[in-house]
Amino acid sequence: MITRSRIFITTALVCHLLLAARIVTSQTLPPASDSSAPPAAPAPKRQEDVTIRAVEQEKDGVVYHLRQKGEIHYRTYILRADKITYNSDTGDSELEGHVLLDGGPNHEHVEASHGTYNINTETGIFYNAIGTVGFQVHKSRFMLTTTNPFAFTGKIVEKHGPDHYLVRQGTVTTCELPRPKWQFSARRVSVDVDSTAKIYYSKFEVMGIPVFYFPFVTHPVEKGQRQSGFLIPSIGDSSTKGYIVGESAYWAINRSMDATAGAEYYSKRGWAQHGEFRARPSDDSYLFIGYTGMLDRGIGFPPQNQGGEDARLIAEHPFGATRGVANIDYLSSFIFRIAFTDVYSQAINSEVKSQIFLSNTTNGFHFDGLVERYQNFEVCDPAIFNCGLESQNQLVRILHAPSFFVSGEERQWGNSPFYWSFTSAAEGLQRRQIGFNTGPLVGRFDLAPSLVLPLQWKGWSFRPALTLRDTFYTEQYNAAIAAATGRAADDGINRKSLETSVELRPPPVSRVFDRPFLRHKWKHVIEPRMRYGYVTGINNFADILRMDATDVLTNTNEVEYSVINRLYAKQLDPKRKDCVNPVMDTVNMNGVSMNGVNMNGASQDSALPWGQSLPTEPQPCVAATRELISWEIGQKYFFDPTFGNTILVGQRNMFTTTADFTGIAFLNEPRHFAPIISRLRIQNSAHTDTEWDLDYDLKAGRINSSMAMVNYHTGPFSIGGGDTFLRVLDNSLGAQNGANDFHQFRLQFGYGPSTRRGLSGTASVGFDANQGYVQNVMTQTSYNWDCCGVSVEYIRFALGTVRNENQYRFSFNLANVGAFGNLKRQQRLY
Repeated sequence: MITRSRIFITTALVCHLLLAARIVTSQTLPPASDSSAPPAAPAPKRQEDVTIRAVEQEKDGVVYHLRQKGEIHYRTYILRADKITYNSDTGDSELEGHVLLDGGPNHEHVEASHGTYNINTETGIFYNAIGTVGFQVHKSRFMLTTTNPFAFTGKIVEKHGPDHYLVRQGTVTTCELPRPKWQFSARRVSVDVDSTAKIYYSKFEVMGIPVFYFPFVTHPVEKGQRQSGFLIPSIGDSSTKGYIVGESAYWAINRSMDATAGAEYYSKRGWAQHGEFRARPSDDSYLFIGYTGMLDRGIGFPPQNQGGEDARLIAEHPFGATRGVANIDYLSSFIFRIAFTDVYSQAINSEVKSQIFLSNTTNGFHFDGLVERYQNFEVCDPAIFNCGLESQNQLVRILHAPSFFVSGEERQWGNSPFYWSFTSAAEGLQRRQIGFNTGPLVGRFDLAPSLVLPLQWKGWSFRPALTLRDTFYTEQYNAAIAAATGRAADDGINRKSLETSVELRPPPVSRVFDRPFLRHKWKHVIEPRMRYGYVTGINNFADILRMDATDVLTNTNEVEYSVINRLYAKQLDPKRKDCVNPVMDTVNMNGVSMNGVNMNGASQDSALPWGQSLPTEPQPCVAATRELISWEIGQKYFFDPTFGNTILVGQRNMFTTTADFTGIAFLNEPRHFAPIISRLRIQNSAHTDTEWDLDYDLKAGRINSSMAMVNYHTGPFSIGGGDTFLRVLDNSLGAQNGANDFHQFRLQFGYGPSTRRGLSGTASVGFDANQGYVQNVMTQTSYNWDCCGVSVEYIRFALGTVRNENQYRFSFNLANVGAFGNLKRQQRLY
């Protein structure tokens, strides 16, 4: 025998035990500290490790008989039954009594009376089954583990693979079983876990009562999954529109793009259309296109057609370091907006703005491009707004196409104490209105370099500034030419100005009160401010075309003075919740987590080194300091009451200096003193918010504007109110003393959020004190169960003769499915 043969035979005899099959199970019970625990033994290893458990086990070749609490553990699944016959070679199992399949990445949970199952192919049949996807059973409660959980029942449930179920003669719902508030009762349901549930020949039942029949319905069960198809129909009722019936279709174009289109029929008015397109090509890009239209048969006698169209485009996209944004709005008729817009604040807005701009900032320099279109539908009907006939149907259009801006932030001039900055613009403009038009494109070129010298001395702050401004227009306003032709004069005009200012801020005066009051320590701070401004060189103000705020700069010689009072409070009671660091008591460090930090040493949020623990001694409370009251009072004194002889007596005048100070036009004659402005803000607790802005005219002895707002909430309750008063100077309206008053109140009450289980609701009322009637009423009540909810809303519009409408809306919301009704998300009060 040769040496090679001897070595081979010897190796085979010695190493034959290494080639033998591994024993993977045993009938001997393993040792256990708990005698009541069921015995366990590892199952045969074929495609993956399998573990079997049972109180009684019997092995017949590759077949295992498990009795009493039989379990098969494989992958992330657990298969349980009272009696299991398991073939370790094929993976087949026969299940009898209290069958349970639980686990998987989507937390599948199936209970059945009996069935068959193969753990290798993950296929089987369950009889009299109840199943959930996206719920994690925790004792007697369910915890949601996905955004789209659902439950199903069926006489026969077939599992055709790891992610597919076929339910026969069963139901589908998102409610907790066994008594769901709503469900689809269907002949057949095809469920792709983490994808879609397709429901065939189903009845939609609410509280066990059949409501609708659907030949085919899809229900997305994947997180973020969307499916194309028809949406739930909407129905409603309105006093001016009649009965409302609508339907929409949804198209999921791809993962980052979708579209919706639909129509509604108003029995008294006609057809309304709407559509939306949304796209997000990247994380920092967005596109939205919306459209609404109305084919109106008319209202009243003779019928008045109030139809129209409203379209909007919103887009955003970065081009390298340049950011591009577009917000384009088109409105064909303001009457259409008043009559058919369901959001009150939008229905009364007469302005339509469209903008497209590009913006780039590099090293403190700003490079911007703008295209803008502004429209103001000044519809003025005496029966509606109590105004003169000469102001009816006024429409103003102002176009910026295009405009380019270059500006620089303040930066130090070499090693000197001076800082310089500049603004510049090159723009193409156009203005059109009834009775007056400019040329197709009016050029405006503006350059304004500035120099400032900020100084500080012993708490005093001085800031003198100097600005030279030069603005050139290719056209100008000529009263004679405008009266004869209705056009601007085709002659260039140059406006030059010298602007100087000095801002003075003395050091604040403060006092800390040593004696506590209401368990608080108090501090009072007084901040005086003063600013002197002087503008000269503008001698052609009347010849400047009015396009925007750039064109209302006038000569002025003025001083502005104001004082701000601030009241701060610091909590002294360490048991209150406004402490920055709550008191930390000594705790057991074994497995305890506190403030996001594991006491064994591992930090969950902020990284504490391993082995380092938080202090166990009680730490002092550091109370937060809050500003309770802020009250600013200011006024301007004009040394030149005529602003360089630019005031038009008896008319409303708006200049840059008055708009920057109060925002309310108060000039209709020369004057030295501006109204006193008061800006009061109070927030004495986290539950209260109060603000009151007041402009009081000492010369006229009256209030020009007053806007007050108070909100209070505690627990689920909230209450708020607002009062708005405005005195508008406009002799063309024929009002007494050249002024019209607008005075409105608004109250709002609320109980709970809209997602609250149980009852919640809110109500809002708007009252016009001048007209003496309720202008707007909105009430909404909701009641939510565990998987569905119903909302009912009543809304009233009283907008003169254009719209006097009572509308009723409702919505029946199905968790993770959708909503049925005509109450849309953007129309909800809360």
